[in-house]
Amino acid sequence: MNSSTSATPLLNRELGALEFNSRVLAQAEDPKTPLLERLRFVCIVSSNMDEFFEIRMSGIKEQLKSNPKNITPDGLKIKDAYEVVVQKAHELVARKFSLLQEDILPKLEKAGVKFFPSHMWTPQIKNWARDFFQKELIPLLTPIALDPAHPFPKVINKSLNFLVTLEGKDSFGRKPTLAVVQAPRSLPRVVPLPEHLYSGPHGFVLLSSFIQAFVPELFQGMTITGCHQFRVTRNSDLFVSEDDITDLRSALQGELPTRHLGAAVRLEVTAEMPGELQEYLQKVEGLNDADCYRVNGPVNLVRLVQIPDLVDIPKFKFKPHQPKQSIAKLSGDSIFEKITNSDILLHHPYESFDPVLQLLQEAAKDPKVLAIKQTVYRTGEQSLVMDALMEAARNGKEVTVVVELLARFDEQTNIGWAAKLEAVGAHVVYGVVGHKCHAKMLLIVRQETIPASGRRKAKKVLKRYAHLGTGNYHPRTAKIYSDFGLMTANQEICEDMHHVFMQLTGTGGRISLKHLWQSPFTMHPELIAHIRREARNAKQGKKAHIMAKMNSLLEPTIIQELYKASQAGVKIDLIIRGVCALQPGVPGLSENIKVKSIIGRFLEHHRIYYFYADGTEVLYLSSADWMDRNLFRRVEVAFPVLDPKLKTRVIKEGFQMLLKDNTTTWHMNSEGHYHQIKRRASSTEYIGQKELVKLLTL
Repeated sequence: MNSSTSATPLLNRELGALEFNSRVLAQAEDPKTPLLERLRFVCIVSSNMDEFFEIRMSGIKEQLKSNPKNITPDGLKIKDAYEVVVQKAHELVARKFSLLQEDILPKLEKAGVKFFPSHMWTPQIKNWARDFFQKELIPLLTPIALDPAHPFPKVINKSLNFLVTLEGKDSFGRKPTLAVVQAPRSLPRVVPLPEHLYSGPHGFVLLSSFIQAFVPELFQGMTITGCHQFRVTRNSDLFVSEDDITDLRSALQGELPTRHLGAAVRLEVTAEMPGELQEYLQKVEGLNDADCYRVNGPVNLVRLVQIPDLVDIPKFKFKPHQPKQSIAKLSGDSIFEKITNSDILLHHPYESFDPVLQLLQEAAKDPKVLAIKQTVYRTGEQSLVMDALMEAARNGKEVTVVVELLARFDEQTNIGWAAKLEAVGAHVVYGVVGHKCHAKMLLIVRQETIPASGRRKAKKVLKRYAHLGTGNYHPRTAKIYSDFGLMTANQEICEDMHHVFMQLTGTGGRISLKHLWQSPFTMHPELIAHIRREARNAKQGKKAHIMAKMNSLLEPTIIQELYKASQAGVKIDLIIRGVCALQPGVPGLSENIKVKSIIGRFLEHHRIYYFYADGTEVLYLSSADWMDRNLFRRVEVAFPVLDPKLKTRVIKEGFQMLLKDNTTTWHMNSEGHYHQIKRRASSTEYIGQKELVKLLTL
């Protein structure tokens, strides 16, 4: 289904992504942010920008080639959109490196965290560095002189490379003038300096410094006249034809090796590289001046993300957060008893992810558990979740895992898990071709005994237990992403989940679900229906209120319905962390809509949908953003919070406390620009995330 509608006023998606990264960079610019965390935010922006070029910018460039007259959803010609996006991207990159060089690195050096380029090496450091180069680097380096027999190599996506200029004649009588050296990907980009070589607490040498200092040893007898870093970013969107697939895993395994060698979309070079060398690299990669980013620092800046983990200076980091063990005091000996007694709401990272692991680990060992079904989107290369599923399979339980092989940049990891699960006897399926399975579901079937009562004999029954979440089954990200998880023994919800799993593993027609909204079938119609109901109530003079929280809001039909609801008088509060195509605050269109973005220590990740519903207060949690892909091209579920106390908790913790934030909140205007709230001097600082830490760790 194509939901686009040109009549709906929309904002540019790519500019929205750059606006988001600008807000993240503002965290690094904020002097109140601990120093090493400021560096971490710079690296997060660098990582985000890498993906922006790999996916979003590569998509624009493909359109420029295939359909240059194309019009973007916000009404711009694709060429004009490209030029505006490129300009904003260059401005953001320049701002990032200026912050790094003029503020963060000098402050780190003052604190004793120092980087040593080769011109600062003492004789002792140089001897150590030469020994490291000869023992650790030379065996892995393959210098390539460029001549008719050695054309310019296809450098790997985002790899660190050096363009070397040469003079002289080699042993074969050749006179090469250029060579390429590719840094080995297996080595860390930051090497700690031995303590005896630096009096400060933390000294580091970048991998690039070793190569630039000792590159003459790779070209014996030649004169090195220059050695310059460069990095190429390539189109990394995978294409697997649905028409030709007979085995998705095999098809994907065949496609993955080519990802690193896609068409170039960005060239990064250091500021000191001569212009003619930049032009040469652009010509080789088929790029223009706009695609080249000259940077004042390392071209692979994202690799400095190791530094906060290598440096132990507590005052320069966020205070360690210990998640609350929230179920310890709940009645019941086993976790199954606790869930039977009442639904359990978990709010990560404020509350621990351990109960989810406990549920899986108990299920793996419990002889009463007969079957486990779970979806897996991202879970990490090391995973206690997957270990528990494999243990359950080894213990003879029916384990079915829906592994999404097309989870972007986690494809290889998920292929590995699929193979391991199959090896221990688990049933592994890959969902529905053409529809990524993004839903977060865990369903456990347990055989329990109903005790005898009066004339009724004891009998055995099958009972289901469920966990549904807004985030991945990933214990590491559960410590830094804000997400809700719900554990329930509500048999109607469990029955709905059973039907969704049956769709994913088998085949058959659509089934009416009692509680869950499901993409690509009912979620979009349900959202539209609930928005329209609020509009009708507002027109009748009743209180009407919509609140929604998510990562991105892009789907045109929903935006159009929100505009109509605003015009009907519905109060609409949106917390959109990332990209928002809706224009808030436009007179006659959206003056009742407010859009805020929260950027803080933790990544705001949960998706929450709230409708006042004439006092009924309908509240759903989901892993689905309001985007075309989530609503029409993915398998998603939204699940209700039925327990009144838990519903009150979600409204308070997911909306009210964040909307009250007067420090880390950004307001969006009708043009898509953001300004950070500046609280009055007389008002008390209120940071939603900080207040949640206090609330949920007491």
